[in-house]
Amino acid sequence: MTREQYLKIIEREIHNINKRIDVKILQGEDYSKEAREHKQLLHKIRQHKRRGFLGNFLNLLNRLPQFSNI
Repeated sequence: MTREQYLKIIEREIHNINKRIDVKILQGEDYSKEAREHKQLLHKIRQHKRRGFLGNFLNLLNRLPQFSNI
């Protein structure tokens, strides 16, 4: 599986999770599980799109709670 295929699969899964979150919001249900999955998938995408020393450094900083908004 190529990197592009992997990223496309993750993006498709994010889209599906977003749909489930939208339905749960409209129904007034808790969606914390889906939000956690969404966050993990976004992290995977960011991890695979960054390159080089600066990208690796930012990826390391992103794992620390005080820098998680980078």
